[in-house]
Amino acid sequence: MAIPDYQTCMLPFLRFLEDGLEHSLGQAEDALAAHFQITPAEQTELLPSGQQRIFRNRIGWARTYLKKAVLIESPRRGIFNITERGKTVLKSDPTRIDAKFLEQFPEFIEFRELSKSDSAAVTLTDTIPSKTTPEEAIEDAYQGLRGQLAQELLSRILGCSPAFFEQLVVELLVKMGYGGSRRDAGERIGQTGDGGIDGIIKEDRLGLDTIFIQAKRWQGSVGRPEIQKFVGALQGQRARKGVFITTSIYTAEAVDYASRIDTKVVLIDGKRLADLMIDFDVGVTPAATYIVKKVDSDYFEDV
Repeated sequence: MAIPDYQTCMLPFLRFLEDGLEHSLGQAEDALAAHFQITPAEQTELLPSGQQRIFRNRIGWARTYLKKAVLIESPRRGIFNITERGKTVLKSDPTRIDAKFLEQFPEFIEFRELSKSDSAAVTLTDTIPSKTTPEEAIEDAYQGLRGQLAQELLSRILGCSPAFFEQLVVELLVKMGYGGSRRDAGERIGQTGDGGIDGIIKEDRLGLDTIFIQAKRWQGSVGRPEIQKFVGALQGQRARKGVFITTSIYTAEAVDYASRIDTKVVLIDGKRLADLMIDFDVGVTPAATYIVKKVDSDYFEDV
C-alpha cells in the first residue's frame, strides 16, 4: 500500500504504546511498517531533498502531535511511552486520531496557537495540507518552483542560437567537473562538416581522455537514426565516449540502442539538462534562501 500520511499514523502509533512500556521511535517505525504492510523499499523512500525518509518523517510528526496533546510522553531523549490520558483515549475506541480529534485537549490548542507567526492569522496545521508534514509541504513547494524554472530555462534555450547552445553545453560540463577551466577544458566545433560533433571536452585536467559532444535544440523527439549518426562520428574520431544532449526527449528505440552499443554514449534530454543547469548554477541565480533549523539536543544533554 502507499505510505500513509502522518495523521493516519497517529492512532496506530498510540496503540503501539498501549503496553505501557518505553519504546524508541525506531521500534515504533518498525511496528507501524508491519501494521501498514510497508515494503522495505517504501520504508527507505526519501523526500525529494534526499535528507529524510518519508515514512520516518511522518512517524515523527505523528509522535510530535500526540506528545503535544499529552497522549504520550518522553521520559528521556528518543524514548516514549503512553500517558494516562492516552490510555483513556484508547479505551474510548476511536476510529481515527487526527489534528481535529486532538483539538479537544487544551495543550494541543496551546501548541497550535504558539505555531502562529506574529502576523499570520493561521496556524501551522492550517497552512499545510492535512496529509503532508511541514517538511513535505516545503519540499513540494520547492519542487514546484524548480519545475517552473526548468520550463523557463528550456524556453529560453529554444530561443537562443545554435552556437550559444553549444557553448552552454560545454560550460555546463565544465561546471560539472570535466576538464578544469572553461578555457582549457573544452572547445566548440559546430562548423559545417564537423561530422556530427559539436564540441570536445577533456575528461579531466590532464586530458587523459576526451568526451565528444552533440547538442541539438529540438522540439520533436530524437530517434535512433540520430544516435547512430553520432556514434558513427565518434568511431570516425576513434572516440570511446560521447554525450548527446537535446532540449526534447528520446524515443525508446534511441535509448535502447545507446544502452546496447560498445561505445559509451550518455543521453541527456531536456528535463535532465534543465535539472543539471539548476544544480550547477548555469544560467540561473539564487533568488532566496531559507534555512530550516531544529533543536540541538546535544546542547541540552547535560541540563
